[in-house]
Order: sequence, then C-alpha cells, then structure tokens
Amino acid sequence: MSYLLNLGAWNSVFAVPTALVDRHLKLAGSVQLKALLWVLRHGGESVEEETLSAALGVSKADVADAMLYWQECGLIVRGETGELRPAGEPAAQGNEPAADAMAAAPSSAAPQTVSSPAAAAPQAARAPVLPARPQKPDNAFVAKRIAESPEIAMLMQEAQVILGRLINNGDSSTLLMMHDYLGLPTDVILMLLQYTVSVGKSNMRYIEKAAINWADEEINTHEKAEEKIRRLNESTRAWGVVEQTLGIARRSPTKQETELASRWVSEWRFSPDMIREAYERCVDQTGKLSLRYMHKILERWQREGIHSLEQARREQEEKSAARREQEENRVSYDIDSFERSGAFDSFTS
Repeated sequence: MSYLLNLGAWNSVFAVPTALVDRHLKLAGSVQLKALLWVLRHGGESVEEETLSAALGVSKADVADAMLYWQECGLIVRGETGELRPAGEPAAQGNEPAADAMAAAPSSAAPQTVSSPAAAAPQAARAPVLPARPQKPDNAFVAKRIAESPEIAMLMQEAQVILGRLINNGDSSTLLMMHDYLGLPTDVILMLLQYTVSVGKSNMRYIEKAAINWADEEINTHEKAEEKIRRLNESTRAWGVVEQTLGIARRSPTKQETELASRWVSEWRFSPDMIREAYERCVDQTGKLSLRYMHKILERWQREGIHSLEQARREQEEKSAARREQEENRVSYDIDSFERSGAFDSFTS
C-alpha cells in the first residue's frame, strides 16, 4: 500500500529570494514584481521578453524596464543568447558571470557627489561649477542607497504617498538626484512634491525642473521652502485675479505675466475694479489688450496714490476738463491774433 501526502497547491512551489521582501517589496512596481515571480516560477527555462510580455499582458518596453531593475539589483541575469534567468542558475552556455560578481562590480553611472556636507566640501572645491543638466544615478545605485539609508528609503515611500501612485525607476532616480546631487534635504523635497501636487503638476519632469530652480535659489531649509511656497501661492492667486477680471482663457501664464500680476495684486494691492479700469483705458487707446500698457497706467496710479475707482475717474474728469479749457483758450487766442493781424481790414467799407 502506498501513501500520498496531498498538499494541494503546495505540492508545487518555487523559491523566492529574501531580498525581494526585505529590500524591494515596497519599492518595486507591480509589473516588476509580476515579472520576477514569473521568471522564478519558470526557473531553468529560457525566458524571452516576448514570452513575458504575452504572459503578463504588458508591452515589451514595460518588460524590459522591469527586468532591467532586477538585473541591476543582481537578482536576474541575462545570458549571451538574450534569455533571462534568476541569478545563481547555471548559464545555458556555461560562461555567464555569477550574480555576485555583477553585484560587486562598481556602477559606472553612480553619482560623484554625496549628501554629507563634510564629504561634499572637497569635491565642491575641485568642481565648483555643476553641469548644465544633472546626471541621474542608475537603478542599481538607487537600490543600494535605499538599502543603506533609512532617510532615502523614507523619501521614496513618502513620495509615493504624496504623488498617490507607485514611483518607477526613473522617478526614484530623479528623487535621489535631487537629494544627492542638487543637495536638497529630504523635508524640502517632500514640501516641493506637496506643492506641485497641490497645483496639479505632479509629473516628474515638472518636479525636476522646479527642484533645479530651488537649488539655484538655495532653497535648502524648511523655512526657505515655506517662504518660497508662500510666494508661489501668492503669484498663482494674483494671476487668477487678473485672469478672471480680464476674461482671459485659462492657461499657464508666462513669467512676465506672473510678475506683473504679482506686482498689481500682491504688492500694490489694486482691486479687480481698478485692474478692469486700467484694461478699459488700455483698449480705448490701443484697441487691444496690452499688459505692458496697463502696467504703465497702474504704475502711475501707484506713484500718485490713486487706489480707488472714484479717485481714478475723478482724475480722468479733471484731466478732460483741463484739456477742454486748454483747447478753448487756444481757439480764443487764435482769433485774437487773427484780428490783430489786420486780416479783417479788407472787409471794411
């Protein structure tokens, strides 16, 4: 008589590296996790990107991105013929390098700067001028920094919460570049993320550009970040007032438009009625909207202390009356001069 222990689904199992859970479970994306599990399940088989793409129902580009992450982490290796397999499995051709050698190899794209001020000082002396475009670290270096630094791991996790989505390899690289290369502290980066989300611009390209601007302006403390965000919110609110008052279609303002709106609303404290009055005078004189022309009007009002609609209209009436009087005096003078010239003598009998 034979006996069989029926374990059901547990009759067929495969090994999963502890590093997957310990280091990458919170950081890897869903496609990355699915791809790795599929490769582990088919250990010993030659796995092509086309096969993975069909099995997971995602594009080949997504598969390539997912597997690149695991390769750079040292959990997956690619054979000479292009097949993918878990690190540590013997290569089909018998000449594939071991995973440990790959993991130990230095990353050629690792950043040359560090976040420690003491370590950064000598390098700053050697290369005080940064390249025009920061160099981003590769995925392997990002994974290494996350594993080594609780602060960086927290940055990545909090970024996902603020952005409301899982961050991909490119996002993680950009965030680490902002910290290690641009020198922005973790709390400042998180404040920047919160601000960009609040204004509906949470794509990483916009965030990266804003981070470079903040670094150029030395926004490197919590207090400076708060002040920067306050000014940005004021500028946004000011343009909203101008946009609504003038009936401008909703769009992103130019830098000059933002500066003019901030000057009128936040600095000079002109009301929407005054801005509308300047607009109407601008159109009466030029036949079109010109923010520069409006600025000249508002600048003069600010200089002369005209801050209410009543003052502006009374000033206009006084100028109109002065012009009429000047015109009447000019006509009267012309008639008197004509009479003195003797031009009427020829008409006398």
